[in-house]
Amino acid sequence: MGIRVIKTAVAAVIAVWLATSLDLQYAMSAGLLAILGVESTIRKGVVSSLTRLAASVLGLFLAAVMLQLFGFQLWLVPAYILLIIPILNAARLTDGLATCSVTVFHLFMLGHANLEVLSNELLLLLTGLGTATLINMVYMPSAEQRLLELRTRTDGLLSTIFGEIAKHLQDHDYVWDGRELLEARETIRQGAEVARRAAENRLFQSDLYWNAYFQMRDQQLDYVEQMMDLMAQVYMTLPPGRLIAQLFEVLSEDVKEEIYTGNSERLLTDLVAQYKEMPLPSTRSEFEVRSALFQVTQLLQLYLTIAKKEKKRRGKAPRL
Repeated sequence: MGIRVIKTAVAAVIAVWLATSLDLQYAMSAGLLAILGVESTIRKGVVSSLTRLAASVLGLFLAAVMLQLFGFQLWLVPAYILLIIPILNAARLTDGLATCSVTVFHLFMLGHANLEVLSNELLLLLTGLGTATLINMVYMPSAEQRLLELRTRTDGLLSTIFGEIAKHLQDHDYVWDGRELLEARETIRQGAEVARRAAENRLFQSDLYWNAYFQMRDQQLDYVEQMMDLMAQVYMTLPPGRLIAQLFEVLSEDVKEEIYTGNSERLLTDLVAQYKEMPLPSTRSEFEVRSALFQVTQLLQLYLTIAKKEKKRRGKAPRL
């Protein structure tokens, strides 16, 4: 049983109790309104309650005007629906249609809309939606531990990927199935979703670190996938490849560090300088392989640049 289910049940009971204590008509409807108002995150719950409240007030006003002009007639029901849906859509309040319908149909059941009836419906709305909002804010489990696990998992997968690339560069006959790439993409997707929900559980201040981290990893993984495409063109083991393999071995350790060390960037700078001093390829095959290797170094530079940008923007060094 999830925490949202428990909170929904508690909110419904409290809302009905409050409505009964206030001697409101249709007190049980307060429980239904509370059920509609409980959401998965605090921010979403507040926005949802405000949207539902605004939609309901708009719907009550329209229904009251129609009842005042025509009295209750059965044709008012479809006429009301045909009018209120476009109005709520134009006002971007369509999420409040269900809540709006609960209160408006009370008016249709009574057949009139005086001040006492409208006051009752407004109090029902405040009781149901207010209770749901407060219960939603009382307790929301922290996602910090889950985010740490996903970050560790992501960094570990990237470390494995870099290690496998290094092995291929040292021995072009080495075969790797690449499943860690798929696992890394899925882990980053999960992390981004958990980070989004965690941010929505903060009303006034969001922790941007986790959103930035998983966005960074997603961009970096795009470059890693491009490197893997180039690895398919490395069908010879060459000295430049062995040098790049050493860089990937260092990177496989740096990626698990808490801070941006700059070790890989310095090695890459030295490697590019050595690359330019090497003799030109003597065969077409060597030219093709070295061309692919050079493109890998360019992608590595882009990969490392992302980490540096994130470090400057957050004021806190990310992992590589």
